[in-house]
Amino acid sequence: MMEELAQAEAAAAVCVDAAPWALGEHDLVAALDATYRVEQRLAAVKLALVRELDGRGTAAAQGASSTAVWLRDRLRLTVAAARRLVDLAAALDAGPPGVRAALGDGHISVEQARVIGDTVGTVHAAAGAEAADKAVGVLVEWAGQFEPTLLRKLGTRILDHVAPEVAEAADKAALEAEAHRFARDRHVTLSELPDGHVRLTGRLDAEAAGLLRAAIDPLMAPSGPDDPRSPGQRRHDALADVCRLALRTSELPEHGGEPAQVVVTASFDALTRQLHAGTLDTGLRLTSETVRRLACDAAILPVVLGGAGQPLDVGRQRRLVTGPLRRALVLRDGGCAFPGCDRPPRWCDAHHIRHWADGGTTSLANAVLVCAHHHRHLHRGDWAVRLRGDGRPEFVPPAWLDPDQLPRRNHYHRRT
Repeated sequence: MMEELAQAEAAAAVCVDAAPWALGEHDLVAALDATYRVEQRLAAVKLALVRELDGRGTAAAQGASSTAVWLRDRLRLTVAAARRLVDLAAALDAGPPGVRAALGDGHISVEQARVIGDTVGTVHAAAGAEAADKAVGVLVEWAGQFEPTLLRKLGTRILDHVAPEVAEAADKAALEAEAHRFARDRHVTLSELPDGHVRLTGRLDAEAAGLLRAAIDPLMAPSGPDDPRSPGQRRHDALADVCRLALRTSELPEHGGEPAQVVVTASFDALTRQLHAGTLDTGLRLTSETVRRLACDAAILPVVLGGAGQPLDVGRQRRLVTGPLRRALVLRDGGCAFPGCDRPPRWCDAHHIRHWADGGTTSLANAVLVCAHHHRHLHRGDWAVRLRGDGRPEFVPPAWLDPDQLPRRNHYHRRT
């Protein structure tokens, strides 16, 4: 396989350097079709490799919390894209061979394969293996004419073509399967963008969508005839208002051992002279004007990091890292400090570098912030953690993973 992939890579390199402008229109279209077929065939190879790596547990052996997280760092993907790869690889492996074959032959795309797999699974449950095999052939043929969205819509009536005797009775089962899929695919993602914005994306099931609309629609009305906000901006502001209302109640559960709250770190000058900026515990920055506005309706905890006015080192009088010491740890590490992990502070535990039972102190110099997965990994694995001269943690991998044992750092939470 490695030899064949090397030849394919070499061929692609030659095509990259070729001049498309020299092709006639017919050849240009043919080249596009051929490129797309090759892309889908390589996608089939990639999915097979991902499935094998996932089955072997390679990600866990190398310290990652999941195959998706490992793929994110290895291939520089988003977690969402990596998770889709893992899920589709598993679905194709468990599904009818005809779908894998069609993708491998370049007859269908990755997204069409996902649709066909879902639809055939529904047919198999409703009408059995023979009908499912017929459905693969019909859907692959349709995939030559229709893009994934339309293919999924047509697939809802596939039983009329492959098993008309059970189509009506299976319609209810199909609807229930669709509802199950909607429940499975529901998610909300917050992605920090390079310019400091946060992108909110996701899929809501019908109930959650109804709740969201019921909550924000009354708050979306223009403030007056001269309201300059666009509908999208009003929707944004309404969502923020709903969150503010929720935080003012006492109904939200504690998070990380503390009441649900927005934590902002700012200098004294930012509050008094409108200088500098503030920082959320997620690492996002706020203007001094926003900090001052939030401070009007907030509890303010004075913190002097590293100074005599703040007990950052509580020695052995207390085992748990809580209160001001945890805040200092969050400010330093920004989230899980294990290399390649992007878990935020509220998902993290404080780990004693030198264990408490072995005489380690509860202090900033003996603590590191790690998520639950990597906390367990440190206690039962061969990784070592230490603080460098700049006071930031670094992790030394075991010799079996890296014979040179080069120290690694987490770069997801760096704020400077």
